[in-house]
Amino acid sequence: MAAASSNAKLLLTLVLLQALMDSAAPACSVDAIYSFGDSIADTGNLLREGPVGFFSSIGSFPYGQTYEKPTGRCSDGLLIIDYLAMALKLPLINPYLDKTADFSSGVNFAVAGATALDRTYLLQNAIIMPPGIMPLSSQLDWFKSHLNATCPSQEDCAKKLGGALFLVGEIGGNDYNYAFFQKRSIEAVKAYVPQVVKSIMDFTKEVIELGATQIIIPGNFPIGCSPSYLSLFSVAGSADHDERGCLTSYNSFAAYHNEQLKVAIDNLRKANADISIVYADYYGAFLHLLDHASVLGFNEGSLLKACCGSGGEYNFNMDLMCGGLGSSTCTDPAQHVSWDGIHLTQKAYRAMALSLLMEGFAQPSENVQDIWSC
Repeated sequence: MAAASSNAKLLLTLVLLQALMDSAAPACSVDAIYSFGDSIADTGNLLREGPVGFFSSIGSFPYGQTYEKPTGRCSDGLLIIDYLAMALKLPLINPYLDKTADFSSGVNFAVAGATALDRTYLLQNAIIMPPGIMPLSSQLDWFKSHLNATCPSQEDCAKKLGGALFLVGEIGGNDYNYAFFQKRSIEAVKAYVPQVVKSIMDFTKEVIELGATQIIIPGNFPIGCSPSYLSLFSVAGSADHDERGCLTSYNSFAAYHNEQLKVAIDNLRKANADISIVYADYYGAFLHLLDHASVLGFNEGSLLKACCGSGGEYNFNMDLMCGGLGSSTCTDPAQHVSWDGIHLTQKAYRAMALSLLMEGFAQPSENVQDIWSC
């Protein structure tokens, strides 16, 4: 009986989200989105920089196949940022490096592969990353250049930014990915968490000083449920797998990052009582998706297996990524949660956006209601 009630609730919220996106309600109070982060939010910046390494295939099919064209998004289609924009009745937010784009409804500065920490800090700690990675500080420089080019005065900028929503992340995941993929221990990588969180907070303080009044800061995903981590770090016979089949140790690490981030956000709220700062619980929303996969239309036998990959238990091989010669794509990406073993499918991102907007996975919930009040 409880399961039936839960399923009915999920179906109702799906209907309500569609109504939210399609309705002819009054215009929203938010008239622009400024997005920063990594591949979870990049809508085409890395594609225009020249993708390499993990991301070398994002400019061609099968990437973008559900959207019917490759856009530089690391998925078969749309991302969380796209659904957040649609729910605000805004057009999809264009990438900053598309110099022919219309930026009247905001700008997306996120770049796939980006880190919270600067390259210098990571290299000092012997963490190697692909060339050309744009850290959060560089995205902030882009943002300032954009403001200089579009705002006649500081007062004009403050007015413009006061009606905008800032999406700061998800960011920090790659700082950890690069370290873990180079075989760093969980305890060793934990030492970077305070610096990653500080970088996110320093960035947020700066955009507040520039005029931001509505900010969303997402936490990290449960990385132990990612096919990439499961493929690389699963040990036969280990007790590290939980009831979902995810790696407990790596999920505990992600939870540790999120707890530190939430404490820092609480402190930032206390110092900026007039600013709306929302924590987006990507960790909880993703696990909620896994736990309700059947009613959401996902194949329960493929929850931890990539749609696009090159075989193996999790259909993931770091040496033969999605889009590479020898990889293949599943028949129906909408049946899968994971797209390429690192990123999610359009359908999974849509389900997560639903959870953030309507199922309490973004807090404080009253702030979320105020932002999406149209």
